[in-house]
Amino acid sequence: MTSTSYDIKGMDCADCARKIEKGIRRLEHVDEAHVDFMTGKLHVAGSVTVEDIRSRVEDLGYELDDSSNADGDTQQEHAHHAVIAFWRYLRERDDMRFTLIGGGILSLTVGLSIMGFSPIIVGSVSIIATLLMLYPIARSGINNLRINHDFNINLLMTIAVIGAIFIGEMLEAAAVIFLFTIGEALEGFTTNRARESLRSLMALAPSKALVLRGNSEHLIPVEELAVGDEIIVKPGERIPMDGRVTSGESGVNQAPITGESLPVHKTINDEVFAGSINGDGLLHIEVTRLAEDNTLSRIIQLVEQAQSSRAPTQRLIDRFAHYYTPAVVVVALLIALIPPLLFDGRFLEPNGTVFSLFHASSEGAASEIVRRGWLYRALVLLVIACPCALVISTPVTIISAIMSAARHGVLIKGGAYIEALGQTRAVAFDKTGTLTTGKPIMQQVRSANCEYDDNCSACNDVLALASAVERRAVHPLAEAIVSAANSRGVDKAYAPAQHVEMLAGRGVRGVVNQQMITVGSHALFDEEYAHSDALHEAVNATEAQGQTTMMVAADDDVRGYIAVADAARDESLAIIDRLQRLGIRTVMLTGDNATVGQAIGREIGVDDVRAGLLPGQKADAVKALLNDYGNVTMVGDGINDTPALATATVGVAMGGAGSAQALETADIALMADGLTALPFAIELSRFARRLIRLNMALSLSVKAAFIGLAIFGVTSLWLAILADVGVSLLVTLNGMRPLRMK
Repeated sequence: MTSTSYDIKGMDCADCARKIEKGIRRLEHVDEAHVDFMTGKLHVAGSVTVEDIRSRVEDLGYELDDSSNADGDTQQEHAHHAVIAFWRYLRERDDMRFTLIGGGILSLTVGLSIMGFSPIIVGSVSIIATLLMLYPIARSGINNLRINHDFNINLLMTIAVIGAIFIGEMLEAAAVIFLFTIGEALEGFTTNRARESLRSLMALAPSKALVLRGNSEHLIPVEELAVGDEIIVKPGERIPMDGRVTSGESGVNQAPITGESLPVHKTINDEVFAGSINGDGLLHIEVTRLAEDNTLSRIIQLVEQAQSSRAPTQRLIDRFAHYYTPAVVVVALLIALIPPLLFDGRFLEPNGTVFSLFHASSEGAASEIVRRGWLYRALVLLVIACPCALVISTPVTIISAIMSAARHGVLIKGGAYIEALGQTRAVAFDKTGTLTTGKPIMQQVRSANCEYDDNCSACNDVLALASAVERRAVHPLAEAIVSAANSRGVDKAYAPAQHVEMLAGRGVRGVVNQQMITVGSHALFDEEYAHSDALHEAVNATEAQGQTTMMVAADDDVRGYIAVADAARDESLAIIDRLQRLGIRTVMLTGDNATVGQAIGREIGVDDVRAGLLPGQKADAVKALLNDYGNVTMVGDGINDTPALATATVGVAMGGAGSAQALETADIALMADGLTALPFAIELSRFARRLIRLNMALSLSVKAAFIGLAIFGVTSLWLAILADVGVSLLVTLNGMRPLRMK
């Protein structure tokens, strides 16, 4: 099923997105429709025509932009003062033209009133201004009722304004609709500024690249580049495509992608990412990914998808708002009718209609109209009950947190993971490649018959046999053995092993020189291969020093062992300490034996070490932690740790910039190959959760207070709308605070 995307203009809150989505789904030939409020995009699947979509969108009070340049030229707004940018935003929206013209006429009524014109003239001009400003609001509200069969804030506001005109409050009606439309536009404007954070990410990669073909250079669009093309990146330029350095060396600023604060030195065969900035060297780069598949493009796609993944709190608010608006209409109707019908209350006060204005003298009309009848109170309730502040508070906070994280090299795939990460009580780490560098180095090799050092011929033969088998394996320990064999010059002593078999989590075996060579863990050899007590004690002593041992056997003859050590990452100790100060339990999961695991654990300061675990057992360990702590985050490399990452409440993969699998498998990806951004991500998530709760409390408390004031008749329409607009803007600006977090 193919899907087409369109830009929607004029959406001011998440309720607008739901209204459009529901309306489009009711069109014929639409198989599916979805609106992302924070990206401002409508995605439609089906054979429906663009004319039908445009007509439906316009009926609901919005604008459709189906041009190829969907993102538009928004960067200019950053160059302007906020007031000027807002003025441009108003002029570009068709619905706001009615407000601007009506506002001009409204200001004329003030002048007419000051100059002493009769109330009939002032009132008539006020009604004209009010109806002009009300037109797009009323049209949208009525069409939404006709098309979607539900109430929305525009219909509530239409009822309130017409009611205010009916009871003779023309100036107040005009002020209410003017403040409402300007307030909605301000919400849309501030939300649009949040959207620009994503657009600024899109602008990181250049649109053209300098490609070398034959002996000539050509500047072409990046979309025309193919895998294998050689591009030239000059000093200070942004790298346009993912690739591999073929010539030159330079320090590359990868902060836009990975969040790393210092430039990374790149030389021949090193990987570089689109959007990063070349330093002071000229680089020739072989393109390794197409434009739509490069790291930056994948980040943007996943961030856009993350914005449509609603947090649990947001889903709860959305369900609440669905029933809230029609319930408010019913309550307002009861407030207007029950007191006059049952308790002798006044539905209208004396002269409390628009008709009294046209029959009253200029001296007495204003003074005789008392505005506290039950109809007026019901109208105030309709105005203050607008759910915009409540509905918009969560999505703005979530997208701000997602964008702030992306700027700092953390890719969070949805609001649900922000909330979950903010509640995490324990973090489980894979050891190899996560807490350690993942690049172990051989420390020693010992033959079972060696008595003096590890560089005798028997020891070298043990290393050569192991290397012949490990050349067929893909694992950091295998790389350490092969590298050591190369450095000692014994890598060619035997041909690569045949019939290689991986022993999951325990070792590897293969046929070398007509012998079955097994390279495996101490635990495997204790179970399956008889060896001397002296060799057993030597292996134990080596592991007590924090080294990992692999024993080597030729058929049933145990030939010796190889010891390697994987150094802890430079930042691991500080990261563990920072997490513990946040009140989080830290646990290391490792396939190494308990002695090695405990030695590494003590070095970096984790609270708990669970060792000797196969990949499936790591997932079981995470389940046990879930039983103990309820909310657990698992951090690994996104490949070998996939079962554990999937089992945890939140799975965090490291090295997302260099691993497509890490980006796809984890809930959160740390783009840099390190843990530095992990505490920041947790603190950011906690901050976002606090903002969401604060915004909800603020929205509900202000509404509850004004609902009480409305019922007791001690507030006014214009004050109610001012409070509603003010709270909506306040929660929007508050929700954008994560963008400034560092």
